[in-house]
Amino acid sequence: MSEQNQKPEESAVSDDISRLACALEADQLRSELSQKRWELIIYPSLFAFVLLALYGFYLVYNLQKDVHYLAISVDSNMTTLASNMQNISQNMGQLTSNVRAMTVSLDSIDKKVGTLEPMLANMTSLTQSAQGMNINMHRMNRDIGRPMRMMNTFMPW
Repeated sequence: MSEQNQKPEESAVSDDISRLACALEADQLRSELSQKRWELIIYPSLFAFVLLALYGFYLVYNLQKDVHYLAISVDSNMTTLASNMQNISQNMGQLTSNVRAMTVSLDSIDKKVGTLEPMLANMTSLTQSAQGMNINMHRMNRDIGRPMRMMNTFMPW
């Protein structure tokens, strides 16, 4: 059958089919373009995610190693600290006995200072006497000094 002999209904159907085929073909092209655009975004993103996940695993692994070394170091330091604490405990006992001896010595010093209080009273009177002597020497120097200056002008030496 040629195109001229076709019925108008058949030609309308064939036109619809050809338009549908064109629309499907255009849709397929748009779908492929959209898929290519998504591939340009998804594959690099997936690669970056995998790369970051591997780097994160590497960091966690190194952190685990560092924490392990830290735990070993703290354990050895705790052993040393325990022995040093034992020495401190022993030294505290010696320190306590030394402080007791110092307390006894300070009590003895306190009693000896108690005997110094009468001496302090005597020192006060001695200070007052020395001040009196100083005043008297000043007066004597003032009273004798003027005539002596006049006499010194006559003396040749």
